[in-house]
Amino acid sequence: MLDPWSPGGQEILGSQLFAASLFPYLGFLWTLNQARTKYPESTGVTTQLVFAFTFLLVFVFATIPAGIYAKTHYGTALANVDWLHGSAESLLTVTNLLIALALRDVLRKAKQHQQQQQQQPLDD
Repeated sequence: MLDPWSPGGQEILGSQLFAASLFPYLGFLWTLNQARTKYPESTGVTTQLVFAFTFLLVFVFATIPAGIYAKTHYGTALANVDWLHGSAESLLTVTNLLIALALRDVLRKAKQHQQQQQQQPLDD
């Protein structure tokens, strides 16, 4: 039986694990956003960083219909349909780029903050 929701195509358990993996990631995003709103100075989490990690969901939600289309139209897994697979993977590349740029900004801000702390004279 061809299961269009399953990454491998045949196993039902795979599609259930795929769906269940969304909940821990949503929990991670919620925690990251809480760190941004409640403790912005101590965590260094920025809006850009939260957006970058959230953009991964664009990849996930674009890959699902692409995988279903590959299995129903071509009768094979998404990985075997180059134009669909490449398009979906390009979203993952954009996600990785957004995360790298956001983390670079976090590190720059932390370095600037550390330099400012070192330049301030101690008040005794």
